[in-house]
Amino acid sequence: MPFAFRRFSWLLMAALVPVVPVAGQDTIKVGEVASLTGKDADFGQSSHKGTLLAIEEINASGGLLGRKLVLLTEDNQCKQGESATAARKLISRDKVVALLGEVASSRSLEMAPIAQASAVPMISPSSTNPRVTAIGDYIFRVCFIDPFQGTVMAKFARDTLKLHRVAVLTSVSSAYSVGLAKYFKEGFVKGGGEIVLQQKYSEGDKDFKAQLTVIRAAGVDGIFVPGYYTEAALICLQARELGLDAPIFGGDGWEGTPLIEIGGKAVEGTYYSTHYSPDNAAPVVQDFVRKFRARFEGETPDAMAALGYDSAMVLAEAIKRTGTTEGPKVRDAIAATRDYPGVTGVTTIDAERNASKAAAIFTVADGKFKFVESIAP
Repeated sequence: MPFAFRRFSWLLMAALVPVVPVAGQDTIKVGEVASLTGKDADFGQSSHKGTLLAIEEINASGGLLGRKLVLLTEDNQCKQGESATAARKLISRDKVVALLGEVASSRSLEMAPIAQASAVPMISPSSTNPRVTAIGDYIFRVCFIDPFQGTVMAKFARDTLKLHRVAVLTSVSSAYSVGLAKYFKEGFVKGGGEIVLQQKYSEGDKDFKAQLTVIRAAGVDGIFVPGYYTEAALICLQARELGLDAPIFGGDGWEGTPLIEIGGKAVEGTYYSTHYSPDNAAPVVQDFVRKFRARFEGETPDAMAALGYDSAMVLAEAIKRTGTTEGPKVRDAIAATRDYPGVTGVTTIDAERNASKAAAIFTVADGKFKFVESIAP
């Protein structure tokens, strides 16, 4: 294969995709860059399923502007540099009208300058680092951002967990982790807590015992791990093996079945923040959950799936309102999004092209993710 990434048309993914029209003048091509394989593939697959469901619904209801949508998806395999390559290909060769993705902040930061320079609107489902939308006025997101998420977890640690002395274990190779750690530390100290020490690791590391031994010696009463589910699960396993029984908690990067599959009993009683709860009784949420389960063999959609769905629907609503697929006009329409009733909450795009909405706190109990509380902006 000439490229490290792989092309997935939503026409071709055998387990996910029905027959759809061939792309041409009677279709609207939308690009998606997703981590369908690799270390964080659980995120990319979930987001892709939500995006796919939205595209199918739109086409089933007649499409947009009298034309069907075609979703062209590139798999970056969670590898550095491949999101930029995929974005260039989708824009220059495939002539997509917009980009959806990526789930991870570091990979969105690769894509965003290319979309901005090409005047192609880009909507990230779940990249929470503030730098993503700061790239330029064509870059948007439908999720909350790390200053809010970090503050939420700081408040939760102080008010709900009653923690006073916390250690922070950060992935220095992840823009998401570094940003979330920064805002958590600021919020926790402001609320009267103490950051006793900070330890570091890199994405892909598997041995954290040296850092955890230092943390154990410091006698902290909590550990904040703003990383992704694979490393988070391993950190929890090794912490418990070392006799560290303090609460361990993180952000939305923890949400994914591998957290429990890898961590087992070690992740029981841990906490993380995320973007929505499938148990929310709101009709828009329960309708989405019902449709997702029907489409994907009973699978319950997680936050990444819900955000993928919302990102595609916000784009579709913008195209519908402006009546064209021209980049500058679609950009303006996305920026004008107000009070869109999304699955992950009512979405208004602010002046910095971010979405302000509540965060949900979950715990792991009896081998399952369980909702704890919701914290609004």
